[in-house]
Amino acid sequence: MPKSLQPLSASSEIDAFIEQTRHLPARTEQRARLMFALDATASRSPTWDHACQLQSEMFLATAGLGGLAVQLCYYRGFRDFHHSAWVSNPDALLEQMNAVTCLGGHTQIERVLRHALHESRQAPLHALVLVGDCCEESLDTLCELAGELGLRGTPIFSFHEGDDRTGRLLFEQLALLSGGAFARFDLNSADRLRTLLGAAAVYATGGIEALERYAGRDRKELLALTRQLRRDN
Repeated sequence: MPKSLQPLSASSEIDAFIEQTRHLPARTEQRARLMFALDATASRSPTWDHACQLQSEMFLATAGLGGLAVQLCYYRGFRDFHHSAWVSNPDALLEQMNAVTCLGGHTQIERVLRHALHESRQAPLHALVLVGDCCEESLDTLCELAGELGLRGTPIFSFHEGDDRTGRLLFEQLALLSGGAFARFDLNSADRLRTLLGAAAVYATGGIEALERYAGRDRKELLALTRQLRRDN
C-alpha cells in the first residue's frame, strides 16, 4: 500500500518520481516503444489541450537517443476505445489527438491494460504512460493486470489529475505493481508534467543512464536526484 496520500511540493514530487525509476529494469538496445494512454471522458475536457501539447514535447525530450515509437490510446463515451498505429513523428500523433473531443462515459482502464499486454506480446513494450483522473472499475482486476505488465517488463508511469481519492490510490497501485512510477498533475503544474513525461520517454528510449543525462540538462531538481542514484548504484 502507498505510504501516504499527502500532497508534495513540485520539486519534491519530481524527486520522488525519479527516485522510483532507480528500480526499473535495464533497457536493451531494441527500438523504444511507449504507449501513451489518455482518459478522454468529459471530466478531462479542461486539460485535453494541455495533454496534446505535452505529448508532443515527449518526443523532443528523446531527440538524439535513437528514436521513440509511440502509440496513442484513449477511451471515452460508451465503450469507445481507440488506439493509433505506432508512429515516430510527433506531428502525426498530435494531429490525431487534436481531432479527438472528450465525451462523457465511464473509465476503461482495464481495456488499456489488456491492450498493453497484447502489444507487449507482439514486441517489447518499454513503458506505458497513463493519464487520468478517476476510476470506476474493479481495483483488484486492474492491479492484477498491472502486475502482469510488470512481469513482462512494462512499467506504468501513471499521472493522476484532480482530487479523486480512489483514482489516486489506483494510479499509485498501478505504478507500484508494474515497477513504474506515479505523480500528480493539474492545470497549474504543466511544467512539472512536461518534465515527468519527458523522463518517462527518456527512460523508455535509453534506460537509467539516459535518464540521468536528461536530469542534468538544466533541471536542478532532477540533477540532485541523479547524484543520489549514482551513490545508490
